[in-house]
Amino acid sequence: MLQLGTKVVIVADQFEQNLPVGDYGFIIAYDRNQDNVFDYVLRVPSANRNFLVPDEDVELEEVLIQDEVNRIEREALIDFALATNNEALFKRIMNGDSPEAEQESAPKETMSPADFIRQVNLKAWI
Repeated sequence: MLQLGTKVVIVADQFEQNLPVGDYGFIIAYDRNQDNVFDYVLRVPSANRNFLVPDEDVELEEVLIQDEVNRIEREALIDFALATNNEALFKRIMNGDSPEAEQESAPKETMSPADFIRQVNLKAWI
């Protein structure tokens, strides 16, 4: 639940109320009626109106800015990988893998055949 006075951006209009999608507004009240689908009363200064909106129709401005930063960073890395012909970087970006995931999936030390047989015998004994 968002705090009162929080600056939010309208990202959807799922109940087709003619909300000004893309504009910002401020949460001025909660709608506590359990029989109602709306969660917030939103004041939109550009429309000079108050709107009842569900939680899914609004998003914090900081979250939208962070999503845009991540998108721009990804596009810049793709451009860099293409400009430098770095195929490994390009594949990692396009597959969505992170560098940490590659380190975790690195093969572990291989066991000698004697160690392998010892492990199998130990598990068979238990």
